[in-house]
Amino acid sequence: MDARADKANDDLADKDLPLREDIRFLGRVLGDTLRELEGEPAFDLIERIRRSSIAFRRGADQAARAELDRLLDGLAPEKAIVVVRAFSYFLLLTNIAEDAHHMRRSRAHQMEGSAAREGSVPYVLDRTAQAGVAADAVEAFFSGALIAPVLTAHPTEVQRKSILDIQVALGRLLEERERARLTPREFAINDETVRRAVMQLWLTRTLRQNKLRVIDEVTNALSYYDLTFFTELPGLYNDIEDELARRRAGGETIVQAGGAATGAAGDLPPFLRMGSWIGGDRDGNPFVTAPVLRDTLHLQSTRVFGFYLEQLHALGGGLSLSAGIRPVSPELVELARRSPDTSAQRDDEPYRRAITGMYARLSATARALGQAHDLRHAVGEAPPYAAAFELGADLDVIHRSLEQSGAPLLARGRLRRLRRAVSVFGFHLATVDLRQNSDVHERAVAEILSVARPRLDYIALDEEARIKLLVEELGHARPLVSPYVRYSDETRSELDIVRTAAEMQARYGAAAIQNYIISKTDGVSDILEAALLAKEAGLLRPLEGRLEVNIIPLFETIGDLRNAGQVMDRLFRLPVYTRLLGSRGVTQEVMLGYSDSNKDGGFLTSGWELYKAEIKLIEVFARNGIRLRLFHGRGGSVGRGGGPSYQAILAQPGGAVQGQIRITEQGEVISSKYSNPEAGLRNLETLVAATLEATLLHQPDPAPRREYLDVMDALSEQAFKAYRNLVYETDGFERYFWESTVISEIAALNIGSRPASRKKSTAIEDLRAIPWVFSWAQCRLMLPGWYGFGSAVEAWVAGQEAKGTNGMAVLQQMYREWPFFVTLLANMEMVLSKADLGIASRYAELVPDAALREAIFPRLRDELMRTVRALLSICGEGDLLEASPSLARTIRNRFPYLDPLNHLQVELLRRYRAGDEDEAIKRAIHLTINGVAAGLRNSG
Repeated sequence: MDARADKANDDLADKDLPLREDIRFLGRVLGDTLRELEGEPAFDLIERIRRSSIAFRRGADQAARAELDRLLDGLAPEKAIVVVRAFSYFLLLTNIAEDAHHMRRSRAHQMEGSAAREGSVPYVLDRTAQAGVAADAVEAFFSGALIAPVLTAHPTEVQRKSILDIQVALGRLLEERERARLTPREFAINDETVRRAVMQLWLTRTLRQNKLRVIDEVTNALSYYDLTFFTELPGLYNDIEDELARRRAGGETIVQAGGAATGAAGDLPPFLRMGSWIGGDRDGNPFVTAPVLRDTLHLQSTRVFGFYLEQLHALGGGLSLSAGIRPVSPELVELARRSPDTSAQRDDEPYRRAITGMYARLSATARALGQAHDLRHAVGEAPPYAAAFELGADLDVIHRSLEQSGAPLLARGRLRRLRRAVSVFGFHLATVDLRQNSDVHERAVAEILSVARPRLDYIALDEEARIKLLVEELGHARPLVSPYVRYSDETRSELDIVRTAAEMQARYGAAAIQNYIISKTDGVSDILEAALLAKEAGLLRPLEGRLEVNIIPLFETIGDLRNAGQVMDRLFRLPVYTRLLGSRGVTQEVMLGYSDSNKDGGFLTSGWELYKAEIKLIEVFARNGIRLRLFHGRGGSVGRGGGPSYQAILAQPGGAVQGQIRITEQGEVISSKYSNPEAGLRNLETLVAATLEATLLHQPDPAPRREYLDVMDALSEQAFKAYRNLVYETDGFERYFWESTVISEIAALNIGSRPASRKKSTAIEDLRAIPWVFSWAQCRLMLPGWYGFGSAVEAWVAGQEAKGTNGMAVLQQMYREWPFFVTLLANMEMVLSKADLGIASRYAELVPDAALREAIFPRLRDELMRTVRALLSICGEGDLLEASPSLARTIRNRFPYLDPLNHLQVELLRRYRAGDEDEAIKRAIHLTINGVAAGLRNSG
């Protein structure tokens, strides 16, 4: 390594010094807690295990390995639980320290006054200016943009909310130690509070005793609004507005010393909004019903009303302005006059009187919606608001009066944030998406039509006959459902859902439910069936040509992705449907499924077919004059489409991001991104910046060179064959998977309301993608994130060499020039860095059939080694993550703490499956699952 590289590593090491100090500090506190609560012998045992694990990892010390085996193999279940909890909590504390350090480095970058960081809105605005993009184009982007992170309840986040709350508190305490200049007394208080939190962590039950209900998942998700979204989402809007105003004013500050605004051109439209699947996603979840949907919206609305009432009270306390000192606008005078507040002491305080009246109206609105808030009582009776925009209009009156009276600075604080919150959250908080499998729709529609047309056998019709029939039914307003017929439970449930959706729109506003997603879409009839159900609830009105929800096909298998363009082209040739799109802004949303396409075809083929599907959809939509909005169903792990959002958005083909994008936020990703307000702000900004950059600066071509598409086709074909041959064509592979991983034990964990499989079977086809990926992560193979790539590269390069072409040089050129290929390989490299063949081989030993074990594990081992060799050759690296030494060191330093957890998991599984059903063993296994997930982080 040359001197420059040495210096770079030294500089990086210095920057990481505060991180190492935090980890050591938290580790000492955990050790002290162990001594105090579990005793010196337990502490000594854990220390011996830790030292042996570190010694083995650092030098492949076989004596250390033997000592580790000796210490772990004979542990009684109760002792094993203590060991598992100790190592799990150390990894959890390490996560907290790393997140705090990430924020520390981000702040340091800002304080250095250097250029705007990559992934920020100022950075992208600088780039657009350098590229000669007109300011009008930037303004037009924000006018027509729609960006929505959509929270889902997929439960790879296995921590209980009680544990997450302690994590948040510890993160704030670390931040306080670093950011504030504490006196010795304050430092001692902080230290004691940290120790108290760690003790609380140790004494809190890690596992859930009961399976989560859907409503529990809703409540968990709502906590992130209190932590981050209520404050940081309005704050981001304000930051962007100020940045745009500063640029309009030629770089001047937004508010001068005298308080006069400069360069302002009004508020941005509410282009960044929150979405949620929790409470509306019925695909394979029988517990999501119409009452649950109704309760979900009620909980969401209750939370947002509580926030508004709290903010209005604080706003009134702050706006103590006297009309005798500064005149107010006539419309504010009128607003104050309508207030039920008749207190003499506020005669000359019109702002307070107006806000008191608004509080009374908002309180009346909450009561009308059946909400009970333990807040201050309103001063009197007032009519409720009919909709959120009326509350926003009253807030605008206050804003304008402050500006007109020469006090715009007072309009830029709490008032500005509250105005923005109302415009974004409304009375519903987040748009709840509906989702159901197309097979369910098919059965429901068939039953409904069998009553309306007794001689019709809908199921027996081919696709074209179905389309013709459905188009006919969508063309007139006649209802099909009879109130005098008792339909099956399934059909009644589907009808109840769409009717409840219409009810929720009327109750909370049209934005409460806007999207209806159809899983497993493989034809036009799947889309029309959902439209027919919507029509029965009044969500589709044929005579007016109005559609009250976006009907969104979800293409998720390899075959469906390949067929997506053709399906949409056929749909757009139906006048009855395109007429309806006129009421949706001539915009059609399409959802792409990353998880199931990966399980179906493997990592490389999934990524490539998703990319090609986007290219085809862009062509089809442009030809039909319809705007495309893509909804990316990404998971937390790379095997489910995870990875950095910024790079993922920029890696889309040109034209795929047309100012509008929706992305699912799943599993542990939600807590890692949004449990810290500062991290949450940065992640929200990243979504905006990437969408802005991809819309305004992307090249229209799908790849820098057309031949790159052919190369990817060839690689994908080989990878697909290798993956399908292993997973779906190898005798006994399904049994190998169930026996060599913790899939059975994961299915028994109380980590979510949804069953692990769509059907009561062990077939991989029926298994949900989440437990599929999660299981391979636990045994440290991470198979969904790489399998097939090595074989594909090896075969393709060999074929090119036979033709006299240097195939590896072509792949290296693709890596230098093509963001899609770079992102694909970067995500795979991160996954491979967490894989461990030595650990994985121990899980293979859990397979009782030696012949099956020897038939499959060597294939996995050889393919992983091929994949690593291929990746390093393409990237020009000697080791994994060579170009990211900080990440490499972070992952490497976790291994000595992960190894004992994996070792114990295997040992406990062996005992449990041999018939020792001691409840403590089962509990210890579940604790190891939590611990390994915490150590790997993005594992599900």
